[in-house]
Amino acid sequence: MPKINFNAYDRGGFFDEMMGEDGNVRPHYAHFQERLQKMDWKKLHSLQFATDRAQLSMGMTFNVYNDNQGVERILHLDIIPRIISSEDWERLERGLRQRIVALNLFIDDIYHEQKILKDKIIPAELVLSSATFLKQCIGLNPPRKVWCHITGSDLIRGGDGAFYVLEDNLRCPSGVSYMLENREILKRTFPEIFEKLRVRPVADYSHHLRDTLESLVPDAGDVTIVVLTPGAYNSAYFEHAYLAQQMGAELVEGRDLVVKNDIVYMATTRGMQRVDVIYRRVDDDYLDPLAFRKDSMLGTPGLFQAYQKGNVVLVNAPGTGVADDKAVYAYVPKIIKYYLGEEVILPNVQTYICADPQDLQYVVENIADLVVKQTDASGGYGMLIGPKSTKAEQQEFVQKIKANPRNYIAQPTISLSRVPTLTDDTIEGRHVDLRPYILYGKDIKIIPGALTRVAMKKGSLVVNSSQGGGSKDTWVLAK
Repeated sequence: MPKINFNAYDRGGFFDEMMGEDGNVRPHYAHFQERLQKMDWKKLHSLQFATDRAQLSMGMTFNVYNDNQGVERILHLDIIPRIISSEDWERLERGLRQRIVALNLFIDDIYHEQKILKDKIIPAELVLSSATFLKQCIGLNPPRKVWCHITGSDLIRGGDGAFYVLEDNLRCPSGVSYMLENREILKRTFPEIFEKLRVRPVADYSHHLRDTLESLVPDAGDVTIVVLTPGAYNSAYFEHAYLAQQMGAELVEGRDLVVKNDIVYMATTRGMQRVDVIYRRVDDDYLDPLAFRKDSMLGTPGLFQAYQKGNVVLVNAPGTGVADDKAVYAYVPKIIKYYLGEEVILPNVQTYICADPQDLQYVVENIADLVVKQTDASGGYGMLIGPKSTKAEQQEFVQKIKANPRNYIAQPTISLSRVPTLTDDTIEGRHVDLRPYILYGKDIKIIPGALTRVAMKKGSLVVNSSQGGGSKDTWVLAK
């Protein structure tokens, strides 16, 4: 059986995380590549097969909402890890810390004095017309004035090798359970390499998460935490159950909670127990039928009023989605400058706001070269990748944009970096993004790892699991 080699590995003109432009392996990948080349193909494929089986046995599956087959899938884990040097990670940490502080100040301002709007840094109409701006949250004061306790910003690496922020996820960011389980599997797959490279640990995420949640209830003794899930049919239910188990918290649905005298209780076999913190994985609109959507069957009546009165903590705070809006995203460098007086460390991707007449004209005229996104959509839906689309699809999107310009933004097509990935009969570069996780309570904790999502289809730029993407373990090296 022939040994693995990278003699025919094709960078394809993209920035490759392992191979430099000169064809030499990058220093932080050198040891991994050396060990990999000592294996034969049969061994590598057997390791991949064992990884697939491990995912199934752990129940690491998800549902796709538009899949009428109702089949649960695994988020395919490719066994070749993405490795990030300590120098690159240090810059990422600084940039993420800067970004989350500024966005939190922005959210708090928007629901109080709205200084940034009065100073015309951002068009007021752009913010106040956002579908994720909640009038019910005006005047709210979350504990420690922290709104976004758990964030999963999506980053990409461009053709220049620099990291860019693609979007911010401040509502109910998912995927952290896959980061944790991927690590457990890869540690068993490559134990010697893992030890040799001094990969920074992520296993203590659940402890940091619980510490963060407890810090939001100052001067409390035993804090009762629950994870609020929409139920077993939600696409991320595995993650909800996993995090509850890891934190030693109860997994509940809206029907398991009741509000009496503005206090939230959970039904237990020993009677009603007061709840202090709700890590909710239910969207704002469905949290409380008395405050938001009246037809919601997922929330708990009276929950929002209990939160307003300070009798329970909701994580993340309702209303944080205003900073997730893809049109607001375009102004984050200005938000950072306004609140912190600093230049942005991690830049945005250039963004055209279709609500702006000049940008709208440019987008319509150049739609074949742009990526168009719906401002309130996620999961790879509501978007057009111009270079990969047909003329008919482009014209359909032009009509949608013209009918509702506020609902769309556009960006240049970025040449996402690639990482070597195991295919059926070879190792080829596949495009990736990066989702690190940030916890914000008494202080800010950035986990030294991330969920790397990979576009498994050759040439594809879409990494979302619901669109056929997979994942990789992300190894952040210690200094």
